[in-house]
Amino acid sequence: MRIRKNNILYGIDWTLIFFYFILIFLGWISIYSATITDTNLNIINFTTEYGKQLIWIGLSIPIILLILMFDAKFYEKYASIIYLISLVSLVGLFVFGKNINGATSWYNFGVFGLQPSEFAKAATALAIAKLVSDKQFNLKKWNTQIQSFLILFFPALFITLQPDPGSALVYSAFIFVLYREGLPVYYIMIGFTAIFLFIISLLFDYKYVLLSSLGLFAVVLIYFNTYRKKAFKRGWFKIIGIYLVSAFFIFSVDFVFNHVFEQRHRDRFNILLGKTEDISNKGYNTNQSVTTIASGGLIGKGFLDGERTQGDFVPEQQTDYIFTTVGEEWGFIGSTLVILLFITFILRILYVAERQKSKFSRVYGYSIAAIFFTHFTINIGMVIGLIPTIGIPLPFFSYGGSALWGFTVLLFIFIRLDANRSYEW
Repeated sequence: MRIRKNNILYGIDWTLIFFYFILIFLGWISIYSATITDTNLNIINFTTEYGKQLIWIGLSIPIILLILMFDAKFYEKYASIIYLISLVSLVGLFVFGKNINGATSWYNFGVFGLQPSEFAKAATALAIAKLVSDKQFNLKKWNTQIQSFLILFFPALFITLQPDPGSALVYSAFIFVLYREGLPVYYIMIGFTAIFLFIISLLFDYKYVLLSSLGLFAVVLIYFNTYRKKAFKRGWFKIIGIYLVSAFFIFSVDFVFNHVFEQRHRDRFNILLGKTEDISNKGYNTNQSVTTIASGGLIGKGFLDGERTQGDFVPEQQTDYIFTTVGEEWGFIGSTLVILLFITFILRILYVAERQKSKFSRVYGYSIAAIFFTHFTINIGMVIGLIPTIGIPLPFFSYGGSALWGFTVLLFIFIRLDANRSYEW
């Protein structure tokens, strides 16, 4: 491995550094507000959750320095090995992992726990960048598409089996990266169509959905047969094939929902879709989250003055529901500023990715932008009740050392790659 002997701070993007530290600072004061009690008022108290978060933040500094010490080519050269190590760490959970809240997602080292799925995202991003940057790689070909999907499939599978389907969902973000690099658009169209059919099939009896889709495809067939006869003669079997696959998918939704999903997942979907109303049991968290955010009004109630935050109305508010603290104490204006901060941060990553001379660096940059965007969108959508409770952290805001370090590794590998853009590859 090559370690840079020159100044490790040379060429790094200070704008991304600024975003990193401002997001961590805002996240920490939100955790402080959500976990402080009348008996623990000291800012420096390492027995509290906000105190432990300070430790994680402090330990992030040597992690950052270590990442910056290595030459950028190290991450490309050893991307495959790093990816394989991450897979081994995920598989090892089924033997050595600790079960917490029904999921075997953690290694326990005494008082210290580590969640390898948070680091597997960076490893997968490196592996995808390594594969796509190969000169012989062409996403128009089936074999290369399969290779890409397999890289995403294995970590997503092992994480789902923990079970932690929320974290596994993040890997769908890589589809947009692959699309940017040449993956046919119909994969994205298939994805959105599947989501639409899944939701419609839950809302209505599958028989009506099948009949409606049959009518739609009949209209498509008539249109092509009337106005595009040449295209129809060449591709009528494809249209019929698409319908048959769609019909099978619609027919299978009921089985998957009732026999594959766990009861807690079914409850969350039913509440979100309005099929059941439950604000005291399965829907309690979402109801309290939405109520807490709404209570902040336009300008918020002020730091440490959020009655619902201080009253512990939202369970585990310091983790997945940390944005409710922002909503109540900082109000609509403060929440909007935080959202704009995240959006600007992600746009900055995309801008930096576009200026890369190395395809490996560019693809990695797009990958982490997609990951941050997915975490941000799902978490915010969850706390305001737009999507079911999935349980993934808000980057740099949610409490937890593994999540903080995982996002830190994601970002600073890219910062090191970008700092090397002026060198010959």
